[in-house]
Amino acid sequence: MGEPRPPALKAVITVCSTDDRYADDIHYIGGTLLNDNLWWGAIMLAYQARPPDPDLREDWRRVWLDRLDAMPFWPALWLKHQRRDAYWRHGSVCEDFSAIQCPVFAVGGWADAYTNSVPRLLAGLHVPRLGLIGPWAHLYPQDGRPGPAIGFLQEAVRWWDHWLKGRDNGVMDAPMLRAFIEEGPENRETAPGRFVGEAQWPSSDIARRVMAVSAAGLGLPAPPATLDICSPTWTGAAVGEWMGTGAPHEAPWDQRLDDGFSSCFDSAALESRTEILGAPELEIEIASDRPVAQICVRLCDVSPAGASRRVSYGVLNLTHRDSHSEPEALTPGVFYRVRIKLNDCGYVFAAGQRLRLAISSAYWPLIWPTPERATLSLRLPATLTLPVRAAARAELEIAFAPRETAAEAAKTSLRKGRVERRVSFDLGANMSRYETIAEGGLFGEGAYRFDEIGTEIAHDLTRRFAIAGDDPLSARYELAQRYEMGREGWRIRIETHVEMRATATHFLVEAKLDAFENGALIRSRVFSETIARDLL
Repeated sequence: MGEPRPPALKAVITVCSTDDRYADDIHYIGGTLLNDNLWWGAIMLAYQARPPDPDLREDWRRVWLDRLDAMPFWPALWLKHQRRDAYWRHGSVCEDFSAIQCPVFAVGGWADAYTNSVPRLLAGLHVPRLGLIGPWAHLYPQDGRPGPAIGFLQEAVRWWDHWLKGRDNGVMDAPMLRAFIEEGPENRETAPGRFVGEAQWPSSDIARRVMAVSAAGLGLPAPPATLDICSPTWTGAAVGEWMGTGAPHEAPWDQRLDDGFSSCFDSAALESRTEILGAPELEIEIASDRPVAQICVRLCDVSPAGASRRVSYGVLNLTHRDSHSEPEALTPGVFYRVRIKLNDCGYVFAAGQRLRLAISSAYWPLIWPTPERATLSLRLPATLTLPVRAAARAELEIAFAPRETAAEAAKTSLRKGRVERRVSFDLGANMSRYETIAEGGLFGEGAYRFDEIGTEIAHDLTRRFAIAGDDPLSARYELAQRYEMGREGWRIRIETHVEMRATATHFLVEAKLDAFENGALIRSRVFSETIARDLL
């Protein structure tokens, strides 16, 4: 990557990170715009608007005001880079894995969004390396939710002792990848399943099972056919959060809500359990009647009673079918062969269950819609490839020490957190509205005071999405937040309001930031950007 390698860097532990800042981060996914780009940008407006503590420096107010005056408009900054350009390549270690020449321990969780980098790092690096994926959200494994949490700090100490102190403690005797395989009824608190080990990654014990996707279903024979799909633009209401944080209600819900607006291809009931570990992939020929179109593919586990659980998903801006750096508009009516790689996963489909492949032309509110509502033509049969683990083989038990962690800083709860999530449909106006409310704490943790320093923290954020089922240009996204910190005699409040909408040619992003000291407004910033759409 052209930068010197610091000789003091002897080893790395990377947790919930990405190796590709464009293709697998909080801004874009599959060449589509993640709505979390605006969410994270709004949060950054509040976070970066916080002042230094007066007890730590006398010039805190001057520094604070300078910071407020220089504050960039974060969501617009990122929205100006809609392709995988130099802005994103910088810091993306996947650009040159050979530049990493020290041992790496990569850690993630299936409920997080920063998980695919773990198997990619294992496959791409040529240094001693380990991977660990649990059922967790965007949290350290000793605090992992959903559980089970593990003794990750002990694992980290063993890693550092080996690579920094030269201790032969057997840490590198572990399989290259230790991954949790989810199995059994869904549980938001503690995921049922077990950890397994793969000596190498990619693993020779994982077979690529190819299933035909036909008009009759998944893995079922049928004559060639062409199927058209044009999903309502609100399809995706059951998506949950792009990035799990362990907060209430954030996981995907029963997918039947979205399956009904999608083309679904079901398998026959499974005769035996099927265990997968890795990234499923769909290869299909697609035509669009519009020059810009997107596709969402979901792999679901369907129970005999009909409940549909999302196991993995992938989205693709079809203008990015060949390149994220040099996208090309579609020629309406022309078929293109595309590959959609779904997120890596570890999962068991039990005997009697059915696999479902669900395809839609929209996935709101996860991603921003295309300028026009496109109809996709799917040429069948297509192929779905599953990464299936060997059914019968001797496996070592993968065990971890019990969870340990340092004592938390003493704090007093001031207000319990409240997290709500609502979806509604106005049938008369053909509108869908989606709202999340977090009060007291951004992820449900509540408002609290750090007792040792007497500093109080509270953070409220409300998000509102709205879209008409037949009009992508009706999409509206609004975020309001209130961040408070301080103690007796020193009270800071940051209020922000951010909105986004789009025309057929431009994104329109606006925001207002107000900063208060002891109730008095001391700075107000207004942001407004009009940014051209680039095949997005």
